[in-house]
Amino acid sequence: MKSLLFSLILLITMNNIQASSYLKGDELLLHYRFRAPKTKQEHPPVLILLHGVGGNEDDMFALADQIPDHFLVIAPRAPFELGPNSYAWFDVDFSTGSPVINKERAEKSRLILIQFINQLKEIHHFDDEQVYLGGFSQGGIMSFSVGLTRPDKIKGIIVMSGRLLQEIRPLIQPSPSLQKLQILILHGTHDSVLGIHYAHESRDYLMQLGLHPSYFEFDEDHRVSKEMIETIREVLSIKY
Repeated sequence: MKSLLFSLILLITMNNIQASSYLKGDELLLHYRFRAPKTKQEHPPVLILLHGVGGNEDDMFALADQIPDHFLVIAPRAPFELGPNSYAWFDVDFSTGSPVINKERAEKSRLILIQFINQLKEIHHFDDEQVYLGGFSQGGIMSFSVGLTRPDKIKGIIVMSGRLLQEIRPLIQPSPSLQKLQILILHGTHDSVLGIHYAHESRDYLMQLGLHPSYFEFDEDHRVSKEMIETIREVLSIKY
């Protein structure tokens, strides 16, 4: 096992593109790609970007060069395969008009991501007090699910066109670390997949918890727009 881990570290050092992994034993839990900080730092902040249902790590990795230079950027692949180059954090059914999720897979992905962050720290040596988690659609959902239940591990959440699962709310425990969590919500007013009311519900629920999310709406459908990326870059540059 030590030799395998050494090989993975050597691969990362040599090509600075991606690390492969498998769901077994002590090996890395998720396949991912990464961009090293463009400004050299011993312990940089890290932004972990999660793709939506049916996508893969390349979707979010395409945004890496838009992230401020001092960040390490990680783009993992969700664990459940739907088809060729198509993955999900959990199954979801829209046939009833409202999303119905596979709760067991959503919870498994939440736990996988928590452990995956621990594993990443052993390879990339980032600042574990500067871990930011963000994503689009289902990736945004998972960012909420991990960040709000484990604020001891996450400093900031970025949610693009996502929602906060009802199933997660009982797991959210009031704590000083929860109050320190930095939250950025971005959503299209014409979102035809996850309507704007989901963003309103998430924002209002967080405010009931005494949190203060930064909230932005855009004249967009269900997609990552140029304006969203510009807003994320500006907020990361100023606040983080």
